[in-house]
Amino acid sequence: MRVIFMGTPDFAVPALKALMTQHDVIAVYTQPPRPAGKGYKVQKTPVHGVAESAGIPVFCPVSLRKQPAQDEFVALAQTADVAVVCAYGLILPKAVLEAPRYGCINIHASLLPRWRGAAPIHRAVLAGDTESGVTIMQMDEGLDTGPMLLSERVAITPETTGGLLHDALSEMGARLILKALAQKPAAVTQPETGVTYADKIQKSEAALDFAQPAVDLLRRIRAFNPWPGAYFELSGTRIKVFDAVVEPSDKAVTPGTVLDDCLLIRCGTDALRLKTVQPAGKKQMSAEAFLRGHAVRQGTIL
Repeated sequence: MRVIFMGTPDFAVPALKALMTQHDVIAVYTQPPRPAGKGYKVQKTPVHGVAESAGIPVFCPVSLRKQPAQDEFVALAQTADVAVVCAYGLILPKAVLEAPRYGCINIHASLLPRWRGAAPIHRAVLAGDTESGVTIMQMDEGLDTGPMLLSERVAITPETTGGLLHDALSEMGARLILKALAQKPAAVTQPETGVTYADKIQKSEAALDFAQPAVDLLRRIRAFNPWPGAYFELSGTRIKVFDAVVEPSDKAVTPGTVLDDCLLIRCGTDALRLKTVQPAGKKQMSAEAFLRGHAVRQGTIL
């Protein structure tokens, strides 16, 4: 099939590479290059880099709602069978959705209708879901409301981080889109019950409030590992936390109180022992290594 691919981040790269092995990818649409990283240098998206290396024409419109970008896509789509969309980041208007022969098919990182929207991976871990997956969906004008073509599940275990789930679903999506294009399964309307929305992650959500139950904070740590990184403040320095364990505690002390000299912190319920941390400007390190350079004594309140 002749395919237009529309995607932006690392999550979309395996799908693009998979499509390139079995189909004719005639064009790639991705977000425009933007400043990123420590030096805020203008960088192309991961999808852009892969497409460019493969000699595939790349288009980077700021929006597809207006001409001439919309007209350009519609004209190109007249020679395409389908557009495959994976974490693209732009709203597709009706004219774009209907332009390819088989329309636009989306690789969505959740088991729809749960977690429609921008951040389904983070939200699934944060909510304590026991499973996630990928849904291949025929796109319509709604927010992830189109009929479903294929789906596959994966367990979310107590050890699953946002990063691990991201990588698993990325590879799953690449495999499922090839299956969907080969089999052309019948579309199934999404259920009207069980709908939830995965709002975009705000960095402020990563702050650890030790007044909350330890089990909830542990989910936050895992959901935001590796990005944006759950954190707390210590003497004006931001400390990110990437691993921890819950330990029983019924001590009648203020939440946020350090209970020993090994980073056991009283929470609203139980306590959280920090295992892997990262002070601002430093690399990740064990709690033991951190404490060799930072005195966090029993009784300190974070």
